[in-house]
Amino acid sequence: MPVFPCLVEGKRPLTRRGFLDASSDPEQVAAWWSRTPNANIGIPTGAASGVVVVDVDVHGPRDGRVAYQRATDAGLVDGAGLLVRTPTGGAHVYFPATPGREQRSWQAADVGVDFRGDGGYIIAPPSRRIIDGNVRRYEVADIAAHSVGTVDAARLRDFLDPRPVVPPRAEGTAMVVDGKRLAAWVAGRGEGERNRGLFWAACRLAENGVSPSDALDALGAAAQSAGLGDREITTTVRSAYRATQPASGATSIDRTQSAERWFGRSASPSSAALGRAGR
Repeated sequence: MPVFPCLVEGKRPLTRRGFLDASSDPEQVAAWWSRTPNANIGIPTGAASGVVVVDVDVHGPRDGRVAYQRATDAGLVDGAGLLVRTPTGGAHVYFPATPGREQRSWQAADVGVDFRGDGGYIIAPPSRRIIDGNVRRYEVADIAAHSVGTVDAARLRDFLDPRPVVPPRAEGTAMVVDGKRLAAWVAGRGEGERNRGLFWAACRLAENGVSPSDALDALGAAAQSAGLGDREITTTVRSAYRATQPASGATSIDRTQSAERWFGRSASPSSAALGRAGR
């Protein structure tokens, strides 16, 4: 199992490239922990290790156990092989990675459940953290006594955090796009999911004939409230239009409206702009 050292009683990697430096070479691992004997243990998730993890978060008013129970009742997480209790009272639920299929990490912040797959990592037992002045460990709570199976991360995400339904564009027909609903969804994205959520929503507007400037009007303030900066919002919407309309999207957003012009406006998009995106 490839591992890498993380900050003592913390989550931040101690290697230069983080989980990309993970190694299963005994000499490398010994060298890392000889330098930092109490380092926490990081494991890259996805194809690198052969495991993916559903992270059930319990933090403040957010209790991911409720959402995870709903997923359990729906039969979406039946194949778990290992249950680890986390220091904050949540859980890491381990599944085997699906061979030959990439499943990227994602967050469903509103319901307190994250998925750690390709492009992510987790902290493994017996690592520890300091919570409210007390030492708390990652502890193995249960090991499956039955055969384990994979988890469909995309299906789980759609169940826990469904995206707004946008009808496909019909040739020669002006389709209805609910810009307000898309904006509300973007505003609710948590850290690690904000940029991807904005990109997805902008792609849906682009596919339905909404101009780049109207897409910025419809989604920009929502993305700001989610925590994205002005430049990142403009870059993400531009990228969405490039991906969706490669022939014209690369320059149209620059021609119709500059970032400085748009971000000089009110922090809230006008009702007219939302109407254009959602009429």
